[in-house]
Amino acid sequence: MKNTLMHGLLVLAFLSPVHAATYDDLISAAKMGDKGTISGLVSKGASVDTTDIDGNTLLMLAARDGHDELVAYLVGQRAKLGARNSAGDTALRLAAFRGHLKVVDLLIKAGAPINMSGWTPLAYAAFGGHLAIVKRLIEAGADVNLPSENGTTPLIAAARTGHANVVKLLLEKKANVALKLDTGETALDVALKAGNTDIASMLRQAGGMSGRTVTIEVQ
Repeated sequence: MKNTLMHGLLVLAFLSPVHAATYDDLISAAKMGDKGTISGLVSKGASVDTTDIDGNTLLMLAARDGHDELVAYLVGQRAKLGARNSAGDTALRLAAFRGHLKVVDLLIKAGAPINMSGWTPLAYAAFGGHLAIVKRLIEAGADVNLPSENGTTPLIAAARTGHANVVKLLLEKKANVALKLDTGETALDVALKAGNTDIASMLRQAGGMSGRTVTIEVQ
């Protein structure tokens, strides 16, 4: 039984269309945006959904570094749009975080998931201060109030990193100023802690309040 299993594994290894050298070539080409190498290897049987050791697909690697031509090719080859790496990131998340508007647009038009558990592409774009991407994601249906596991909303993300123009847009799009982190802090608390007083003023004007409980000792 053991010998049979070993033989089967060896056969699969030799029949695999992506040998070690091909694998390395695929990953390197994706990082460099080398569409020619990728397309050549795919035509020979390599999978467009090959991943690196961190679970990043070729599409994620291309999207992360803004290689829009390669992204367009991989999308055309039906690469998995909603795949996640070991950190839970998708291609759209990575492109939004890095500020690659053209890639974001390609992925949205292809039907990449926009609203999801964890940090959303919108929260990543807000955190990075990428206003044009924030606008594009909202236009595409991004939920401005969808929180991450610890309660981080796009508004809280932008308030933390001091991007007033993003905060202004999110407020215009009805972002909820009362939502809290799991620590009980609101966007106002986060802005004040980061020293972003201009954003704190905007949040107060929008009805934002501190979520912290103040204990008063009675003598």
